[in-house]
Amino acid sequence: MIITRSPLRVSLGGGGTDLPSYYRRHGGFLIAAAIDKYVCITLHQTFIDELIVKYSRLERVRHAGEVQHPIVREALLLTGISGEGLEITSLADIPTGTGLGSSGSFTTALLRALHAWKKGLVQPGELAEQACHIELERLGEPVGKQDQYIAAYGGLTCFEFHPDDRVEARPLRVSPQTLADLEDNLLLFFTGYSRSASGILREQDDRSKGSDRAMIDNLHFVKELGLESKEALESGDLRRFAALMNVHWEHKKKRSARMSNGRIDEWYALARASGALGGKLIGAGGGGFLMFYAEEKAALRRAMAEAGLREVRFRIDFEGTRTVLQ
Repeated sequence: MIITRSPLRVSLGGGGTDLPSYYRRHGGFLIAAAIDKYVCITLHQTFIDELIVKYSRLERVRHAGEVQHPIVREALLLTGISGEGLEITSLADIPTGTGLGSSGSFTTALLRALHAWKKGLVQPGELAEQACHIELERLGEPVGKQDQYIAAYGGLTCFEFHPDDRVEARPLRVSPQTLADLEDNLLLFFTGYSRSASGILREQDDRSKGSDRAMIDNLHFVKELGLESKEALESGDLRRFAALMNVHWEHKKKRSARMSNGRIDEWYALARASGALGGKLIGAGGGGFLMFYAEEKAALRRAMAEAGLREVRFRIDFEGTRTVLQ
């Protein structure tokens, strides 16, 4: 039996500049943090000549090309595994469609398991690029490269996306005290809304491809916010980082009318009035998780709980996608 796991993530600055429609013309930059919430894949050999795939559905097919789950099918084909006599099962700590990058985590965990099955060694950069190839090229999804790369690398990581498709990954240089304060003071609350990000991302992608001036200017500004956030975090100025989160959220909402809604705006205002120094909605928008930075957390937790939002506590994961059992 092989078991792999891949961390989910939160974005800390520059999100949205990792889509090819933007970075292939202008270059992209963002900071992401892998968190200790995971997507896990188990893979083992059975005694029947079928390929069994278990996720929210159960599939039993003769070979890889018949699998309905698009990522599983393409990962098997990419790695040259026909699948007969295998059972693949996925589990996740957090539901899909909540803005924490579960699709990228699923793809990297699955590819790690398949490479382990073939006794192959794959480095984080190669693993991330294979996951991007499946989602962006083979399946044509309007997604960026952030989720696959932060899942593969883990940690608090800066990514630079070059126009020639090269991706540079560098650890964020924060002091132990800053890291401890960041982990203690970042809080995640689930809005109760799960949604598909494809529609919002496709809108951004189409407008970027069409050189929509408002969208391009918005992403230029967000990229600069990402660089400023890097400076704030590396200098230990977490209050400045929190203020930049607010600016980022205000500009993020301008990218799509579906980015937020009345209830999310009310919860955000409530959090700000209850001690949050900064915050934003994680992911493409429309639902999922609100993340806030707060030094005095008791009032914020009480206000969010009374509003019906569930907190998910987390720490930073520094291992990235890994094989747990082989």
